[in-house]
Amino acid sequence: MPREYFIGLMSGTSMDGIDAAVVAFDDAEIRLVAALNHPWPQDLAARLQALARPGADTVDHLGATDSEAGETFAQAARAVMAEAGLAASRVRAIGSHGQTIRHRPQGPSPFTLQIGDPTRIAEGCGVTTVADFRRRDIAAGGEGAPLVPAFHAAVFRHATEHRVVLNIGGIANITVLPPLGRVVGFDTGPGNRLLDDWSQLHTGRPYDEAGTWGATGTPSAALLDALLADPYFDRSPPKSTGTEHFNLEWVRRLAPGLPDLAPADAQASFAELTARTVASAIERHAPATDRLLVCGGGSHNEDLMARIGLRLPSLSVETTTDHGVDADWVEAMAFAWLARETLENRPGNLPEVTGAKGPRVLGAIYPA
Repeated sequence: MPREYFIGLMSGTSMDGIDAAVVAFDDAEIRLVAALNHPWPQDLAARLQALARPGADTVDHLGATDSEAGETFAQAARAVMAEAGLAASRVRAIGSHGQTIRHRPQGPSPFTLQIGDPTRIAEGCGVTTVADFRRRDIAAGGEGAPLVPAFHAAVFRHATEHRVVLNIGGIANITVLPPLGRVVGFDTGPGNRLLDDWSQLHTGRPYDEAGTWGATGTPSAALLDALLADPYFDRSPPKSTGTEHFNLEWVRRLAPGLPDLAPADAQASFAELTARTVASAIERHAPATDRLLVCGGGSHNEDLMARIGLRLPSLSVETTTDHGVDADWVEAMAFAWLARETLENRPGNLPEVTGAKGPRVLGAIYPA
């Protein structure tokens, strides 16, 4: 098969920018050609954050923000093509995850909503665009998330080694990859979002670089006990969640004593919460794991990585970078891969992960 180029665009629940990746596919390999993080304009980021808060949206606000987000995704795609020195005519498709502003997979009318108008990406880049990946899975009775486990299985599965891939974005999720048999994947709970929001609130910095501030604190047993009582953590997969559930208001509701805690101790508690819920999920659903491969922004949080290692002392804890796929770009690469699966009329979901009634070709195609 001749080499084909795809672009993946991803903005996660942290809303800290758009990850854009050019990925080359041929019979022999999947290769990252170029990648960058394209910032959201400050005013647009604020409006996206507002839309993601339940009760804050209006139809006009949603429509305008969807259009502007689409234009910004297009800018990210053009920038990464320029970074790669690649003409639009050589890119077969762009796979855009969009920006999630609400994820409600449970209830009488389950839905998920990602914005970032794909027609504007196709129009602004002159490249066929595949988007809206999650809704078909929900229509088929699934959670609509996580979708990256199919890509994890294609890239990281090992013939003899039991592996787990841990993605730490705003929400953390794991993919369980036994050498043979069923793949399991689900959201474990909070990832970076509580840490980032608390850092912004108390230090004015959008994230706690390397976890250095959180490392100065001592986790609060009382706060952790209150947060770990949330029923989500005991639910069996398939399951997925988002920042409409796990946010600082959630913390304040479950732990009214939060204002009495030193801010650094609360930060340490949030890191410990992520480490404990990740470790518990692996111990419960992947007890035979030999190696943990971590990707996403949380892989740079040394305090968080150390806490995870302490909770899972029998495992080799590494990053996907150690295994040939840069930990910062795994999700963007995954949506380039998903776009390729869609154009080839191949399913992109794993029903055993999402709970859908069966494999489904995901997304909608917007021709150049």
